[in-house]
Amino acid sequence: MIRGALGFLICWAGAAAGQSLEFPSNATLQIEQISNLDSYTMPVGIWDKGSMPTEVVEGHLTQQAWRIAAPSLTTLQLLRPVREQLRNDRFHIIFECQTEACGGFDFRFNTSALPPPEMQINIGDFRFLAASRIVPEGTEYVSLFVSRTSQAGFVQVTRVSPTAAADAPLVTTTAPALRGTDTQATGDLAQQLETRGHAVLDDLAFAPGSSQLGAGPFASLAGLAEFLASSPDTTVALVGHTDSSGSLDTNIALSKRRAAAVLERLVTEFGISRTKLAAEGMGYLSPIDSNATETGREANRRVEVIVTSIPDG
Repeated sequence: MIRGALGFLICWAGAAAGQSLEFPSNATLQIEQISNLDSYTMPVGIWDKGSMPTEVVEGHLTQQAWRIAAPSLTTLQLLRPVREQLRNDRFHIIFECQTEACGGFDFRFNTSALPPPEMQINIGDFRFLAASRIVPEGTEYVSLFVSRTSQAGFVQVTRVSPTAAADAPLVTTTAPALRGTDTQATGDLAQQLETRGHAVLDDLAFAPGSSQLGAGPFASLAGLAEFLASSPDTTVALVGHTDSSGSLDTNIALSKRRAAAVLERLVTEFGISRTKLAAEGMGYLSPIDSNATETGREANRRVEVIVTSIPDG
């Protein structure tokens, strides 16, 4: 079930059924799925040592994915207004985490998420929150999965209620457009990694459909090697991405091979220890632009570097 323009700041009006959601004008509801009676496996702890604590909750299930057209917003800017509204409406925050503290790649792919392109989750920059409150009919649960690309913010809301949705409008769009300060990537690669925790290695060259990395030289790899050499205890993940041409399995395998090729170049040419590097592939699951245009597809074919650990203190 797909609805039109929605927005982002949540106003849960009261503890009983009949809440209204108020959103700013620069957000669009991408997809909504409703089940009158269903169960939802909600994470209530981090992914650690091969498992993640969850709670299976039952009731009237609604999942929505929203796109907020403001590229400068951080995940905290996206999450905080919702979190504060939930607290004001007597929700108890059960669990909250950010990216690597959640469990990174493993947490992302073991948590229920609506499909891309409607919901896009950048494995290098996301937040998750689970909350609950007691209402006259039982317990109501809400979880938020928040992420962003270079163009927009994305928020998935999952609500499990003991009663069916009321007849009151679910959403109004009267709030002003949500804008953030300019936090686009600036400066050299080391600065981006230090301030944002991730960066695109934007000068790499692969033959179409191939995992063979060009001869170079590539300034991004030299910059990454210098960054790692200056921070001996820092580790990173290299994550390959593709456009949407071909099957998902084929693209995930290709993107991982490309990330592995970058890893090998860092080891053999720059002397970086393998213990500081990991290689993963996302295929077309985390686009940063539209796959409907050649320019967008080119942007989506990339390798990113994500900081996975930093020195203490």
